[in-house]
Amino acid sequence: MSVRRGLVLTSAGYIHYRSAGEGDVVVVLHINQQSSALCSELITALGTHCHAIAFDYPGHGASDPAPGNPEISHYAHWLLEAMDGLRVARASVLGEAIGAAIAIELANISDRINKLVLVNCPHYKDRATTQRIQSTMRSDLRPSDPSGFPSTRDIQFMLERDPIHSPMQPNQSWMDRMNVAQLEAGRDRWKAIQALHRYDIPRRLATVDQPVLLLMGEHFQYTPHMHEVAACIRRGRSDVIAGARFCATWERAEEIARRTIAFG
Repeated sequence: MSVRRGLVLTSAGYIHYRSAGEGDVVVVLHINQQSSALCSELITALGTHCHAIAFDYPGHGASDPAPGNPEISHYAHWLLEAMDGLRVARASVLGEAIGAAIAIELANISDRINKLVLVNCPHYKDRATTQRIQSTMRSDLRPSDPSGFPSTRDIQFMLERDPIHSPMQPNQSWMDRMNVAQLEAGRDRWKAIQALHRYDIPRRLATVDQPVLLLMGEHFQYTPHMHEVAACIRRGRSDVIAGARFCATWERAEEIARRTIAFG
């Protein structure tokens, strides 16, 4: 199936997207510091059943830079504008990691969202833990050159230093796209994750009226706390993806597409 690409104008500038298929729309939201390029397998799998659209957040991929220091609510509003620009009246939303947080906010601010599929939704228990995680990412896991511009990593680095943020079996195609996405985000790559760490996921998830499917990789770092996230869901269910970890929307694209379509 062919993947189409395009740009749509919003108040944050042009937002880039990839899409595949026809019919009911599923908006796909990528992981922090990645881009829709990492969603190609997923939108292709979804595209056999629906119209999948994966957006690059402002400051990511081929989208324009994100203005100021945005909150998760800003990303959600910009994506609603992108939906408007593409004349998408209603959509379901599938997001992994920060994409799950933006999906939650979209459901809170718009009655145009049909359902949510949240993959590897983060769970930060307290501010001290959040600050420690971000500090470790900046100092050890996401290297930069002396100017603060991202440095590339190889698969050995990921498996030795940062396996938590890699799929179970990363390959060179994934690694290449990951490195390109980091370079595209540039020095602004921390904006979105800072917004994520300020966002109250449990409180906002508890006010979502739409059906929610929560999926966690068996080996994802927050899966032991999955019950705490699931307790915030009003309508829906949760499940563990056996043998999965981070980047499940890439490595387990067929399975996640199948679960998304089946979830009513």
